[in-house]
Amino acid sequence: MYLMKQTVVLLFFLLLWTDADAQEHTIKFATLAPDGTSWVNVMREYDTAIRKESGGRLGFKIYAGGVQGEDKDFIRKMRVGQIHSAGLTGVGLGEIAPKVRILDSPFLFESYDEVDHIYEAFDQEFRKAFEENGFVLLGWSEVGFVYVFTNTPVRSLADMSGVKMWMWEGDPIAEATFKSLAISPIPLSVIDVLTSLQTGLINGAYISPYAALALQWNTRVKYMLAVPLADASGAVVMTKKKFDTLTPDLQEILLRNGRKYMRQGVLRAREENTAAIMTLKKEGIQTTELSSPKSLQEYVAAGAKARRSLIGKLYDQQFLDRIEKSIADFRKNKSNTK
Repeated sequence: MYLMKQTVVLLFFLLLWTDADAQEHTIKFATLAPDGTSWVNVMREYDTAIRKESGGRLGFKIYAGGVQGEDKDFIRKMRVGQIHSAGLTGVGLGEIAPKVRILDSPFLFESYDEVDHIYEAFDQEFRKAFEENGFVLLGWSEVGFVYVFTNTPVRSLADMSGVKMWMWEGDPIAEATFKSLAISPIPLSVIDVLTSLQTGLINGAYISPYAALALQWNTRVKYMLAVPLADASGAVVMTKKKFDTLTPDLQEILLRNGRKYMRQGVLRAREENTAAIMTLKKEGIQTTELSSPKSLQEYVAAGAKARRSLIGKLYDQQFLDRIEKSIADFRKNKSNTK
């Protein structure tokens, strides 16, 4: 009799557990960012918020530090349902919605105000591009302005010719940029960069200051060119297939909190990038300035050339014109209000 009662109790709790589990929507999320970085910390805050608001029905399972691979691996796994969401850099975003790569264009932005303006002005257009290709944008997660790090000082375009520069393998923006600069980069996976710097296969790379510290690339380089190459985009996306399994109330909780926490993450990353530059200097990285205004003009011209070379590949002429006009108008209006 006692055994029968125990069995009934066990079955009762098993049924309760099964019912609770059926209501729980677990979103498997992957990122290259190491655990402990602000990008992962913000995701954990995001996770806590949606679990609380949904009464435990919704939450993330976070795979940090590249344990699920890198961007191309994340996209492949999302498309087959092994994971449902990922924090992607511009490289991965471009695999889903090519026109979004305009955000990573070299020498397109001069300030974070300009970056914010374009994200806001084209937000709905970018979101639509993701959805048309089977993904939902949960929030922008910008990496920030990236700089060129080398083992020999770079003060002009000519100095770059002697650098064995890394290029993220399969990245059309990086390829177009270096081609416009007349540089022949060495294409590698981002995961292979640190080892390649150690062995001397490469002696130059581009990355944000905070990410350079997080990935320890700073331990294998000596100089940083104090002119930002581009603003590296990033975002958290989710498969539309998984998103559509959620009830409307859970979708609203996920989207609203995504915007909120990803924006907090962007602002935090900008502060950390600024602080990281000071840390890099303390740890021995020397910053170099361009030798003349002409050198800067050469870089800016190369950036414009790179953008135009991608017309018909990532975006059309009209889209590029609208982006460049929007930035030009923003600069003009800002100048007039001073």
